[in-house]
Amino acid sequence: MTAAVRTHSSADLIRAEEPVLAHNYHPLPVVVARAEGTWVEDVEGRRYLDMLAGYSALNFGHRHPALIEAAHRQLDRLTLTSRAFHNDKLAEFAERLAKLTGLDMVLPMNTGAEAVESGIKVARKWAYDVKGVPADRATIVVAAENFHGRTTTIVSFSTDETARAGFGPFTPGFRIVPYNDLAALEAAVDDTTAAVLIEPIQGEAGVIIPDEGYLTGVRELTRRHGCLFIADEIQSGLGRTGRTLAVEHEGVVPDMLLLGKALGGGIVPVSAVVAGREVLGVLKPGEHGSTFGGNPLAAAVGTAVVELLETGDFQRRAAELGVVLREGLAELVGHGVLGFRARGLWAGVDIDPVIGTGRQIGERLMREGVLAKDTHGSTIRLAPPLTITADELRSALDTLRSVLA
Repeated sequence: MTAAVRTHSSADLIRAEEPVLAHNYHPLPVVVARAEGTWVEDVEGRRYLDMLAGYSALNFGHRHPALIEAAHRQLDRLTLTSRAFHNDKLAEFAERLAKLTGLDMVLPMNTGAEAVESGIKVARKWAYDVKGVPADRATIVVAAENFHGRTTTIVSFSTDETARAGFGPFTPGFRIVPYNDLAALEAAVDDTTAAVLIEPIQGEAGVIIPDEGYLTGVRELTRRHGCLFIADEIQSGLGRTGRTLAVEHEGVVPDMLLLGKALGGGIVPVSAVVAGREVLGVLKPGEHGSTFGGNPLAAAVGTAVVELLETGDFQRRAAELGVVLREGLAELVGHGVLGFRARGLWAGVDIDPVIGTGRQIGERLMREGVLAKDTHGSTIRLAPPLTITADELRSALDTLRSVLA
């Protein structure tokens, strides 16, 4: 990284945001100006180890050379056509993403919430056109404590009152059951059910990993009842858990995948609904779209992301370094950590509330040069770039140990 150019201080810039930015976030008081790999630098030139990776949007680190090169190359040629015309990058992106996931077709969008909204629309259309559900009667079963985004439809089936309060009336058509409870899921599914929509691992809830066999059970149940299994892999997918997809830990292939975050390589927003031809084939021209969805720049970067994943190197790194992460966290249990859940390079860490809230621990880590973020209460999540080294990971864990002490 180049030397810091002093213009405004962090405090100045944070104060400048207050009157002009909506207060829909409560970020840590760090102002990032530059980044490379696993490290970021603030406007004063202080360096921090990034242990959040943009909630998995930066799985390949900041400014990965192959992704930056792909973006630069495309910027010099073509950035946007809209879907009014074809472009020369979209077919390869869709073909390679479909092959990577073992499915047939791709609906390209931009943000994760757009992918979820699109998946809901497709599932409903499939229910009416293919399953034969009476008009406007389709239901979708979801899990409590879910996080699929913050649009009005999505918060309609959230159980987080902070996300819901003041935003009604809510969209009907959703049934909420406890996560990791196959009996409750079975009881909620009926002839009107278009789909079961779940996160294979619940990220925002604190990296909640279901019991072995749960995903297999969801797959079997949805097949038996003739409804779709939609897996939201926006945070859990694309290498984070040590596999390309978190559902692969149980050898499960859903009917529909929702992807985002890391798909844009930390450069542009890219998301996608990936599904079988019999599912995505229900869409006809004019029924759904997005001006920027599938744009040439996004397709070029997305293809470069898929190319990195095709090697399997990042999945292997996440699996191998996940052992380091779990072993380091296990040593902290009883020393400020009450417990943790981890898969690959992703962990939810429950801090003893006597020591501090998740927010307070995040602030203490920041002051020691490590960036992480709380989820709820005294839980923090760790999700470093998959490019992190073992030494950097151990250093972050040592810093966590010191702030807990």
